[in-house]
Amino acid sequence: MTHRIRAARIDDLDALYEMAKLTGGGFTNLPADRETLAAKLERSTDGFTREGENQSDDLYVFMLEEFATGKIRGTCQVFGEVGTQQPFYSYRITTLSQHSNELDRTFRNQLLNLVTDLEGCSEVGGLFLHPAERAGGLGLLLARSRYLFIKQHRPRFGERTLAELRGVMDQGGNSPFWDALAGRFFGMSFPEADEFNAVHGTQFIADLMPSTPVYISMLPESAQSVIGQPHPTGRAALRMLEKEGFSWDNYVDIFDGGPTVVSKTDRIKSIRSSDWHRFAGTLEDGEASELLVAHGRLENFVSCYAAGQVDGDGAIRLDHEAVEMLGIEPGDNVLAVARR
Repeated sequence: MTHRIRAARIDDLDALYEMAKLTGGGFTNLPADRETLAAKLERSTDGFTREGENQSDDLYVFMLEEFATGKIRGTCQVFGEVGTQQPFYSYRITTLSQHSNELDRTFRNQLLNLVTDLEGCSEVGGLFLHPAERAGGLGLLLARSRYLFIKQHRPRFGERTLAELRGVMDQGGNSPFWDALAGRFFGMSFPEADEFNAVHGTQFIADLMPSTPVYISMLPESAQSVIGQPHPTGRAALRMLEKEGFSWDNYVDIFDGGPTVVSKTDRIKSIRSSDWHRFAGTLEDGEASELLVAHGRLENFVSCYAAGQVDGDGAIRLDHEAVEMLGIEPGDNVLAVARR
């Protein structure tokens, strides 16, 4: 229990840029472009300091910090509302059944339909953990802290929350889905298009992407086989999302065909299962539970793992290290949920 999640600051740019260079491409929310990342941190600061409690087009960036050294070992993001400044495009897979009396056969064709169904959702994304730290539950700490932040500031977020997972790519960073479909209309490779989208947004999609449905059976097998499949490095993230209550409803990313999963915000497990407690002091001897605990609003938000005891009246005691990382005093309110 040596790490904590905190709100990102402008001076985190160097650390964020170093992590972005490790993603291997296809990571739209964390491009290896200093100017774009600097703008992202500025937008995040605006979100954390915005007055009011209504849902808006905010971005909140968080950093995983090794508390003793201050080293940044991971990051994640939450978007208050997608599709407000620019359309939020997805493909949705639908089925069209057609019957021929002469042949006495029914044909069921799957189609990709360009939609903006998910506009107005909140989004969790941009989660990246340094390769040297992929043990000890730090990925879960990053992922689940976002949900505690959402619960602490519930009016700022939508009725539904989505997560996009990176799709399948080859070792060169090319996407078979992109090459078979969108690449034919944009005249650029997948890495080029992905970088352009990360820096400039999605308006170019509306300008050039055909709006007519696409028959999946007309795509090459290499593209068909990856539709709705996450990148191998994202399978663990998909399992974490599914455990939280996210599910796939046939939405896929228009760039790489990766799955987009959705949950009603209030049904996300970490939101539904977490409770408020009054902090009563440092943990004493006795049996303790493993917890994920959060404290502080907006730019003062902090979250970490803790050992804790909950009294009969709902008051909570936490281990000394967690108390130090959270910066809490007796009488403060904290939000806690079981670690597992």
